[in-house]
Amino acid sequence: MLKGNDLDSKKYFLFDIDGTLAIDDTIYDGSRELLDYIESIGGRAFYITNNSVKSRKDYIEKFKKWNISAVENQFVTASYATCKYLKEHYEDKKLLVVGTPSFEEELKSFGLKLTHEAEEDVACVVVGFDRTLVYEKVEEACKALFRPEVDFVGTNPDYRCPTAFGFVPDCGGICEMLKVTTDRTPYYAGKPNAQIVKMCMEQVGAKPEEVLVVGDRLYTDIACGINAGVETALVYTGEAKPEDLVATEFMPDYAFENIRKLYEAFRKSREAVTEGKNPDIQMCSKQIYFPSCILARHISKQIPTYLFHLNVWHLVFLA
Repeated sequence: MLKGNDLDSKKYFLFDIDGTLAIDDTIYDGSRELLDYIESIGGRAFYITNNSVKSRKDYIEKFKKWNISAVENQFVTASYATCKYLKEHYEDKKLLVVGTPSFEEELKSFGLKLTHEAEEDVACVVVGFDRTLVYEKVEEACKALFRPEVDFVGTNPDYRCPTAFGFVPDCGGICEMLKVTTDRTPYYAGKPNAQIVKMCMEQVGAKPEEVLVVGDRLYTDIACGINAGVETALVYTGEAKPEDLVATEFMPDYAFENIRKLYEAFRKSREAVTEGKNPDIQMCSKQIYFPSCILARHISKQIPTYLFHLNVWHLVFLA
C-alpha cells in the first residue's frame, strides 16, 4: 500500500560534505538554502564527513567562508570518531600515525601518544586521508604491520575523494595499498560504522524516523544510515550514479539529482502537510527520484532490470 512522502517527518539531517554539499572550496547550489530551512523548522544539521584531512575546528572555519554558522559538535567526523575509539582502546599506548598535521593535532587533543617511526612499543598503526603522504610514511607503517601484535585502524574506507577535476586517493585507497602489501585489514571508525549516526542522535535525543542521512556514496554514506536503522538519501553529485542502484546492496530510500532537488522535495512535503494536503509524491518500500533524462537513457539499456524494479519502487521523474 502506498503511503505519503515521509520527508515531512525529517528533522535531523546528517550530511556528508565532499560531493554532497560542496566540492573542494565550492558549495553546491541549494546547500545553503536547505541548511537554513532545516534551522527554520527547529531541526538540526550534522556533518558526518569521512574526510580526515581537516579537524572539526578546520571545518568550522571552512563553513564560515561559505557564510554558514556551525559549532564543533555538529561535526561528527571520521577523525573525531577515530579519536574517541583510540582514546578508549589505546589511551596509554603508542600510535604510529599516517595522516595530516591537522589530524595529528586532533589525536593529541585526546591525550594520545604519537610517533612516525615503527618503534618496538608501537601498539597500533593509524591511517587517515593523508594529503601529506610520502613513501617514508608508507614504509614505516609496513614495518610495524608486519608485526602481528600491532593493530591497524583507519579513519574511513573511502577509496577516493571527489575533487573538481575528478578524484584523489582517500584513506581507504591508502589502506588498500597497505593491505595488499602486508595482508592486514584495518578496523574503520568512520562511515559506514553506525556509531557515527548514533553519536549525532544522542546529542538531540532524535528518533530514527526523524533522521535522514544524506550522501553521494553508497558503500559509506548510505550503508552508514542502513546500519544505524535510519532512512537515507543519495545525491548524484559525487561518486554514485543512477545505474549503480541496479545491483547495489546499499539501496537508499531516496535519490536526487542534487542537493537543491532534495531541498525542494523536503520543503514541498512539509508545506503540503502544513496546508493539510496530501503530498503528490508517493512512496512504497523505496522512493527513488531520478532526473527523467538520466532515467530514460538508462532504462533504454536496462529494460528487463527496470521492469522488475518498477514493481518495487514508485519512481518520481524530475524535469
